Parts: sequence; C-alpha cells; structure tokens
Amino acid sequence: MKKIVTGFTLLFATIIGFAQPQAYYNGIDFDLNGQPLKNALATKITNTHSNQISYNGVWTALKATDVNPTNNNQVMLIYGHQNVTTGKYSRIRAKNDNGGNNGDWNREHVYARSLGTPNLEQTAANSDAHHLRASDVQLNGDRGNKKFAAGSGNSGSVGSNWYPGDEWKGDVARMMMYMYLRYPSQCIPTNVAVGSVSSSFDQMIGLFLQWNAEDPVSDVEIQRNTYLANASNSAGQGNRNPFIDNPYLATKIWGGPIAQDRWGLTLSNDKFDKIEFGIYPNPAYDSKVYIQTTEIVNTILIHSIDGKLIQQINNPQFDNNQFEINNLNSGFYIITLKSDNKSTAKKLIVE
Repeated sequence: MKKIVTGFTLLFATIIGFAQPQAYYNGIDFDLNGQPLKNALATKITNTHSNQISYNGVWTALKATDVNPTNNNQVMLIYGHQNVTTGKYSRIRAKNDNGGNNGDWNREHVYARSLGTPNLEQTAANSDAHHLRASDVQLNGDRGNKKFAAGSGNSGSVGSNWYPGDEWKGDVARMMMYMYLRYPSQCIPTNVAVGSVSSSFDQMIGLFLQWNAEDPVSDVEIQRNTYLANASNSAGQGNRNPFIDNPYLATKIWGGPIAQDRWGLTLSNDKFDKIEFGIYPNPAYDSKVYIQTTEIVNTILIHSIDGKLIQQINNPQFDNNQFEINNLNSGFYIITLKSDNKSTAKKLIVE
C-alpha cells in the first residue's frame, strides 16, 4: 500500500483519530481516482471472495451480520421504521423468527434479483451476503423488485418505485456500489435505481452518491463488513465492502457530493497545490469563526473529530476576503478549502 499519511497530515490524523486503511487494502494506491481506482478495488474484492456461501448459508450469515448491536437476541430489519418495534414496520425482530410467514423476517435482495442482467437467481450474486439483509416478510414483499428512488422519511413506495428510508439509504447506496464493482455487467446501478448517471465513464447513479454522503456508515454496516470479511467465519466470504470502510472512496471514483472520509484521504493528497488561508480566532471561544484568504475557493469542507462531514459549502461568497462560519459546537474540526487542483486543510478548535 502506498504511504498515505506523512508530515502535516500525520499530525492532524492523529489528533482527530482517523483510522488508516486495513491491511486488506495493501497494494492499492489511494492516490488513484476515477476508473483506475474503481478497477483496483473491483479486483481486490473479487480476488478475495474466497468463500462462496450457499443461499441457505445466508440465514447463518444474517443472524450474525444483522444482529442488533444493543441486543444480540434480535436482528435489525432493513426498511423498518424509526421507533417501531412490532409489526410489519418494525426495525427489530427476534433473531430466530426467520422464515416465510407474516411476522417472520426473511432475506431481502437489496439488489432485486430480477433487475440483474441476467437475473441474479442461480448465480453467485444471488447469495452474496454483502447485499442481503434481514427484512420483514411483508415489507420485503412491498418492495418487491421496485427500483430505488428519491424520497424522505420512512421507507415506502414512491409512485412505482421504492424509497428505503432515511435510516437505510446510505446502507443501500454502499451495497449497490459494492455489487457494481463485484458483478459489473450483471448488477448495473441504472437497472436498480431511478436518476441520472453521475459520471462519463460508467453507469453510477447520482442518487446513490447523494445517499452515500447524506447517511454515514452505521454500526450495523461495520459489523456486517467485519464478519463477512473473515473467511474463517461459518458464513464469511473473505472480502470487504470498500464503501463501508470509507464512503469517500465513492467520491474519489465517481465525484458528486463529498462523502464521509474515515481514513483522512482528504488531508493526504500531496498532488494538490495549497491554498493559503487563515482561520481566526483559533481556538474559538464561541460558535463563530472566520476564514480569510485572497485566493479563489470553490468548496469549504468541515469535518468533525471522527471524520464525519459536518458542512459542505459550495461556491462560498467572501466579503473583503473573509468568510464567516457559525453554529459550530465545541470540539476539534478540520477545515478544508478546495479550488480546482488546490486543496489545504487546517485544524480548528472550538472551546
């Protein structure tokens, strides 16, 4: 793996606690962008998919991957509604209440089988647990093979399409990105979602990039990825979903809204020239700070201590070379200014 963190970046990565890429990604150059990075990750997740679990084995996988982090006797149900604990729209269900009857949970193909080219049934993609989730039987039936589309709030139909819900849309986006890399001719994003294509070199849907940025990685996604990556587990596969490990990889490949960067890659690209700017006061003793620069700025990014994107300000309007930022809570932040091929990040402390 190419060395990622040096000098200035190491200091701030240490301060804000960015994780570094797992050893799993050794050999991948994360200075790559676009199609080359996509190809490198696709090769990695395909070559490390050492254990093809059976469709029956998916039951075993989901009882481990989708377990409720706060109660290991339950599983979390994708598309379940916020604060609902019983019935069709429940977010949780007893782990052993799986089957095909109303009141059971079953195996939801988030990339609907019939939308594959060819149909996922009878192919390896059918039992790839990276896109199979525990779901209420009836709610799974409601979704059927409807394509994903924009919406808001809880899950449900949007015309003839399907919105997965605010809580689940990021999960869906990252699963669909994985499936596209793993099965590129079979699991095409334009077949499973409604929206415009985001890039000139392939068929990623901009809606998935939006969801990936808006809905950060959850604890359930992390535990799913950890279990499935271990081929020694009874239903492990040996490969990972890179977009769970770091949603920002989607930004590096396809562009679009800047997603959560869990590795600090936004701070480490030495190919960018620097933008000279200042932040004052720093430390700040209230929620108001100012950025000062004489250079052109296209984007201001504000990341929290754990690497989550707090604000993205596009085309900021400077007044006398000064831009005001309000409403920051106490804590450590990384402020990044970008313009064309320039990018610089600085630490901000709000007392």
